[in-house]
Amino acid sequence: MKPPAPAGAAVPSPDGEPPKTSLETIFAQRRETLRRLVERGVDPYPYSFTRTHTLSALLKAFEGPLPEPGSPEIVRAAGRLMTLRDMGKSCFAHLGQGPDRIQIYVKKDGVGESAYQFFQKDVGIGDFVGVEGTMFRTRTNELTVRASAVTLLAKALRPLPEKYHGLKDVETRYREREMDLAANADIHRLFAQRSRLLRSVRQTLESEGFLEVETPILQAQAGGAAARPFQTFHNALQTPLFMRIALELHLKRLLVGGMDRVVEIGRVFRNEGIDTMHNPEFTLLEAYQAYADYHDMMALTEKIILAAALACNGTDQLILRDKPLSLKPPFARSTMTELFLQHAGLDVVKAWKENRLRQAAQELGIEAGAATPEHKVFDRLLDARVKPHLWQPTFVTDYPLQISPLAKKHRSEPGLVERFELFVAESEVANAYSELNDPIDQRRRMETQAAQKKGGDDEVEVADEAFLNALEHGMPPAGGLGIGIDRLAMLILGQTSMREVILFPLLRPES
Repeated sequence: MKPPAPAGAAVPSPDGEPPKTSLETIFAQRRETLRRLVERGVDPYPYSFTRTHTLSALLKAFEGPLPEPGSPEIVRAAGRLMTLRDMGKSCFAHLGQGPDRIQIYVKKDGVGESAYQFFQKDVGIGDFVGVEGTMFRTRTNELTVRASAVTLLAKALRPLPEKYHGLKDVETRYREREMDLAANADIHRLFAQRSRLLRSVRQTLESEGFLEVETPILQAQAGGAAARPFQTFHNALQTPLFMRIALELHLKRLLVGGMDRVVEIGRVFRNEGIDTMHNPEFTLLEAYQAYADYHDMMALTEKIILAAALACNGTDQLILRDKPLSLKPPFARSTMTELFLQHAGLDVVKAWKENRLRQAAQELGIEAGAATPEHKVFDRLLDARVKPHLWQPTFVTDYPLQISPLAKKHRSEPGLVERFELFVAESEVANAYSELNDPIDQRRRMETQAAQKKGGDDEVEVADEAFLNALEHGMPPAGGLGIGIDRLAMLILGQTSMREVILFPLLRPES
């Protein structure tokens, strides 16, 4: 007689149709199994399990041929039960941990009558299980643990999505990322690759002499970028605070203090919309190098991106959205003025200087009402007419002064600053300046921005007195670089949405 299915398993219908057990029924069945285990004195959630190998290490340690009937070495491994095939007096199953899977063979003669009955009746798919035994290969050459003991390590009350069918919905995958990871080995590999990318970035910067530091997330003023911040309140100090929108101002204060090369990789927060290229919480790299300028930052950017591509993919040649993409330096360089003339027939700097920017945008079919700040009109023009032509990596240089209040004036082009943005696959990946270190000019520009804020533009640079005071003590000439790590990960890992490379992206609350 065939033993009963594991608790939580659906019973096939008499006509052979697939089982249709509801989630509520499975949950109730597993709660009942849990109750029986506790009544029998079985701990369904023991404190620990001593392993001799992770699943990954086990697969590597025994990847070669094994003698018959197998290795005599006793191994202990653990993972989530992913599959279970009951053959009556024996069972084949797979344990999973991240992207790794290993088969286990549980036989009544191997573990004993009571332990085998326990495994059949009380252990189900989704449970965490520890196994002890020896290694052998099946007739199909699959590496397998021949179990001499099996231990329940954590009883799962909710089932895994069967073969990923339960997590087809993209939003559900993001909202329940733990199930996305458990059911899909490719997602686990993707985030392991993101970790590898970050490690490469840090190694490159360390090799260039940068010191990694940490600066405040909660700030009295949120500066360093043109963005709307999130506001909070500190009860003990009875004062409003802001979540940082950039890392820049504190890092440049460290240059004032004598730190030569500093970098921070941290979370920043911008109260903005959500789409494939934006998440209100994201990871930003900012690096500052004394006695350098934006040309030095171009070279540093190329080194960082090339090393990350090689670390993750082993090549600087990618295919993204079915199009070839080369990350091999040197990257192309074009001025903003050249690109607007080429793709929009517009001298954007001249138009802005002559107060014709809105008119020019409207003539090109770009929305630019009187209430739209000019920097947003510029962004819309850039998005519509220039970015679609920037597929291969391109440093777009020499931006208008009006939108770059923290950058040094161009040494030879009036009305411009020494700034670049790196665009790859039509997306901005990096932003850099020859940093403004003239405290008089910096104060004047911040005061201009403050006036714009009073006029209703809440996405401008704020006047930060602590930063201005520091600058008045003297800051060396410097180059500064910002790289959006999530966008860089999207690029190098071949993804089309930022949410694919963020473990828990922000989503609208479920109704």
